[in-house]
Amino acid sequence: SRSVFPAVGRSAAPRSLLPALSPSHSSAVSSDGKSCWLVPSLARSAAAAASRAGESARGRPARSSGGSYRGVPSVGRPAELDPAAAAGPQPAGHGGAGPFALTGDSAHNQAMVHWSGQNSSVILILTKLYDYNLGSITESSLWRSTDYGTTYEKLNDKVGLKTILSYLYVSPTNKRKIMLLTDPEIESSLLISTDEGATYQKYRLNFYIHSLLFHPKQEDWILAYSQDQKLFSSVEFGRRWLLLHEGVAPNRFYWSMMVSGREPDLVHLEAKTVDGHAQYITCKMQNCSEASQNKPFPGYIDHNSLIVQDDYVFVQVTSGGRPHYYVSYRRNAFTPIKLPKYSLPKDMHVISTDESQVFAAVQEWNQNDTYNLYISDTRGVYFTLALENVKSSQGLDGNVMIDLYEVAGIKGMFLANKKIDNQVKTFITYNKGRDWNLLQAPDTDLKGNPVHCLLPYCSLHLHLKVSENPYTSGNIASRDTCLPAFWYNPSSLSKDCSLGQSYLNSTGYRKVVSNNCTDGVREQYTAKPQQCPGKAPQGLRIITSDGKLTAEQGHNVTFLVQLEEGDLQRSLIQVDFGDGTAVSYANLSSTEDGIKHTYQNVGIFRVTVLVENSLGSDNAVLYLHVTCPLEHVHLSLPFVTTKNKEVNATAVLWPSQVGTLTYIWWFGNNTEPLITLEGSITFTFSVEGMNTITVQVSAGNTILQDTKTIAVYEQFRSLRLSFSPNLDDYNPDIPEWRRDISRVVKRALVEVSNVHNKHILVAVLPGLPTSAELFILPYQDTTGENKRTAEDLEQISEILIQKLNQNFVHFELKPGVRVLVHAAHLTAAPLVDLTPSHSGSAMLMLLSVVFVGLAVFVIYKFKRKIPGLNIYAQMQNEKDQEMVSPVSQRESIPNVPQSELMSPEHLVDEKLDVQPIGK
Repeated sequence: SRSVFPAVGRSAAPRSLLPALSPSHSSAVSSDGKSCWLVPSLARSAAAAASRAGESARGRPARSSGGSYRGVPSVGRPAELDPAAAAGPQPAGHGGAGPFALTGDSAHNQAMVHWSGQNSSVILILTKLYDYNLGSITESSLWRSTDYGTTYEKLNDKVGLKTILSYLYVSPTNKRKIMLLTDPEIESSLLISTDEGATYQKYRLNFYIHSLLFHPKQEDWILAYSQDQKLFSSVEFGRRWLLLHEGVAPNRFYWSMMVSGREPDLVHLEAKTVDGHAQYITCKMQNCSEASQNKPFPGYIDHNSLIVQDDYVFVQVTSGGRPHYYVSYRRNAFTPIKLPKYSLPKDMHVISTDESQVFAAVQEWNQNDTYNLYISDTRGVYFTLALENVKSSQGLDGNVMIDLYEVAGIKGMFLANKKIDNQVKTFITYNKGRDWNLLQAPDTDLKGNPVHCLLPYCSLHLHLKVSENPYTSGNIASRDTCLPAFWYNPSSLSKDCSLGQSYLNSTGYRKVVSNNCTDGVREQYTAKPQQCPGKAPQGLRIITSDGKLTAEQGHNVTFLVQLEEGDLQRSLIQVDFGDGTAVSYANLSSTEDGIKHTYQNVGIFRVTVLVENSLGSDNAVLYLHVTCPLEHVHLSLPFVTTKNKEVNATAVLWPSQVGTLTYIWWFGNNTEPLITLEGSITFTFSVEGMNTITVQVSAGNTILQDTKTIAVYEQFRSLRLSFSPNLDDYNPDIPEWRRDISRVVKRALVEVSNVHNKHILVAVLPGLPTSAELFILPYQDTTGENKRTAEDLEQISEILIQKLNQNFVHFELKPGVRVLVHAAHLTAAPLVDLTPSHSGSAMLMLLSVVFVGLAVFVIYKFKRKIPGLNIYAQMQNEKDQEMVSPVSQRESIPNVPQSELMSPEHLVDEKLDVQPIGK
């Protein structure tokens, strides 16, 4: 008897299901070739072994990262179980081992045996005829014994005489609950029994099940994986199913089986994203919508790499051509697995996670047909070498097979075949890989002859071979072939059926290959020709070709119009795209390739479709969100404000219209943000000092942010600064440049005035000509004393203005380029940095130009009455003619000469009246 043991890293097949019994294995064909024989004691022995094996629940042998490790064959003939050792009472009159016949199934070459376990005498056997040429099951029989296998009853009439069964499953927590799956090639249904297989109820399915995963503790909870990679869940032992997720990787879904037992209804799965990446997702078994999903691993993972076992979760990520392995212990954050520095693994399989330790097989960079075994610390992060060069080979299905066997019933005992100098020797460990020893041969053989075998020169070697025809369980499917197909609707018509035409009306049956046919029913079940009646449109739907409700501005959107009933050829279709454009089609057939449309604007559009014919009409609506990528966010707010005064903050976007947005505002050290749908908010600060504000803008899958600092004081002074015109030639008008110039100007002011730098804040404003705002702040020391009064601020202001008017404030922009800083004029309030692309100061300069022009006009008009002003105006005009205006980088913004603002010479002769702001 030989068997395949899947890696512990993957939940294995229900271990109450035994490997296939074929003529070359544990079943036997009688000499007359007409009956199948089975040793009853072997059935009990196998069932007992299955019961001992028992915690796994996957309905199909699964593998860890594509690998599994092998079992050890029995030596000699299968040992018969001593009656005293059999779990459960002996039936009266039972005489021990003996053959029995399953009459009529001599050709069957596969069998599944299930024993309900202790205190039960029920044994179920499912025999099948598997045609290797067709690759399918052609016959099946279900047998049941209630006397430990002494006699058997055939149950084909209870499950359907023509029903072909493919698999038998048993709830791992309640052996009385049995599930039978029909062959998906014939029908898609399952049969459920709650009385150890005595009676069955049949349930149709609308999907074909590829494998099952039973919950380890809840007897009615099941996950089903379909052949089209969809994952379903049931809380009623398969009677009803709920679609959880699509695009799930095969055998990469798990129940949450933490030792602590937390969140028993949590499902772990690996799913494929729209763009083809793999992602680790967790969700509740009854709700796996996008909003309720969690993604514990940040980023994508390699395909078919997720393993969830006990307290551990493993994933693999390949970067730079090398795989990297990560582990999460007790669902905490993922940590890279630490192997010896130069092991450079190219493949890894999780063998066991018992006793809060990970036992793994790793193929290193210089290994081809061997693996090294490693043991980890409690968290599964740091690994230590346990055994080198364990033999491996390719399995029958192309998966890696590692010569390692875990002895059932004894924790920590493993057998492994190690390759040493082109020889293979078997080693055994009793402590999960800490110590390994060769197998000691017995002193004598069965006949009493001495065995001359001394360690380490001679030892026992076990060939861990895989069965030639290993049995793997797993699939659910069904359709009752005595009834019409579940999808059959006798009143439904083909959409191509137009008035005046005829069609073949199906009876709901299909022709299948069978060895038990009845003559004379062809006419009864053959499709009948009928005239196409006229029908009003019904069941109209409009969707996008990719199934999304979003589209990008300026890109084609393809709409699909679907109609359940109605005359396609004689129906008029009208589509209104919601943006002022609409199209019409004479019939639906012309829309089969989709209706394409491009939206030029951002917004939410109501797309409507109307289909009508002479008998009626139907309509449908789709709300489409058209967006464009968000490229830049700029937070606009004052540089300085007074305490307890309302301040406006605005998030300025580029482009300005991108669709539906969410704004997340963070203030200072607050742990909870303010979330709004508007891009502007009003707030106040009650404490003096420097405060940080961050706005995050969420647009679809994109989140951008900007952070600004605002100074809050009870009182401060504000003064506008201007620069010599040569600075405009080097102004790229970007935030980084403005911040650098602000720091340079502040440093220059501190150097010439000896004023503490905490009193000074300089902010260069966007736009041309280049200007800045100087704030004089009431700085106080760390003790809170020596706080500056209004008079102190006034004195500091006068000092700074004096230095500015005397041309003492300047800096070298680059060798040979010297920039002077001037006091332009006072402002009544702090200015706001509006946007990086639209300058508020530029508008202010423009107004200044208008004002100066008006003043010049007035002076010209009354120059004879005011001689002094006349002379000043003439002098200024002469100076303006001598100045050469620099070429602005933005020609659309007017270049205002510095003389039109206020000259330094004029400021020297006048006493500036500095106005306080605040209290």
